[in-house]
Amino acid sequence: MPIIYKYLTGEIFKYFAIILTMVVGIYVAVDFFEKVDNFMEAGLSLSKTFSYLILKIPFIVAQIIPLSILLAVLIVFGLMTKNNELVALKSSGISIYYFLMPVILLGVIFSAFLFFLSEVIVPVSMEHANRIWLKDVRKESAVMSKEKDIWIKGNRIITHIKHYNSANRAILGITINYFDIDFRLIRRIDAKKGVFIQNRWYLYDVAQQNLNKKDNNYKISFHEKIIEKLDFMPDDLMRVIKKSEDMSFRELIAYIRKIEAEGYDATSYRVDLYAKTAFPFVCIIMCMIGTGIAVRGKIKEGLPVIIACGIGIAFLYWISYSFCISLGYGEMLPPVIAAWATNLIFLCFGVLTLLNAD
Repeated sequence: MPIIYKYLTGEIFKYFAIILTMVVGIYVAVDFFEKVDNFMEAGLSLSKTFSYLILKIPFIVAQIIPLSILLAVLIVFGLMTKNNELVALKSSGISIYYFLMPVILLGVIFSAFLFFLSEVIVPVSMEHANRIWLKDVRKESAVMSKEKDIWIKGNRIITHIKHYNSANRAILGITINYFDIDFRLIRRIDAKKGVFIQNRWYLYDVAQQNLNKKDNNYKISFHEKIIEKLDFMPDDLMRVIKKSEDMSFRELIAYIRKIEAEGYDATSYRVDLYAKTAFPFVCIIMCMIGTGIAVRGKIKEGLPVIIACGIGIAFLYWISYSFCISLGYGEMLPPVIAAWATNLIFLCFGVLTLLNAD
């Protein structure tokens, strides 16, 4: 490996590690101080508190790797520009595209690492972190199986929900069992769908069974729509359902097939599935953009401008990415386009910055 490649690789890794450590430290500290009251009220031990924070670190790292690699590339090339090192290298006949090879190689490595982290580490760590938060801190009575069926235990009420559509605030495949003080079933409701409208749950296509205490028989009635007072809200369901980012690629595919086989809409999960493959490539794109901007020789004002430039680019990417994903959730864009559109836009921007770098 040429000396200049070793130098660039070592410097980018160094600044990447520094930025990643700083951002993770700030994020963990903010998260701790936001939730310290919840930890104290729940009487959570110090060891479990630290376990919860440590278990969230892989998820945090997965989110900020693209920003860290972009800032690292900008800082390294920015400092080389400020010290006229790039000018000296260019004057000796070295093209800026010569520097691109090790940077792109680093982008590929970080993309592979990000995919591995999101696929293998994050689902496991977030599952344990959510278990601590829900059971030990929030004292939630909801339990979620591997198939994402939701069980909620209330005051002599047990509710089973097959699927929760967060976009429409709708619950699908609902069964509600009511028990008396002797734990005898006195009422059962089966509904195809429930929607939360104006702080009330509306259940549709309902079959209701009520116990007649005189003869111990159940009277069955059918309704197109009823209003039922349930002891949970959409926000409660959002806390207990397993999100797409907490599932592995295979687990998400299996879940999509399962809910589609049951006749439910899986558009939002398909968007998330394609996003799992699209998002890791942002590392390569950020490496291209960072190199193209930094080697133009116009960033000489120092680190503040370099860092602000990098944060601005990352912010624009995240806004565009979130917007396209939202369009996918709303079925205004096909899932694959919603997931990859932002990458394609910023890839074109990266190529343009490199073409104009000389």
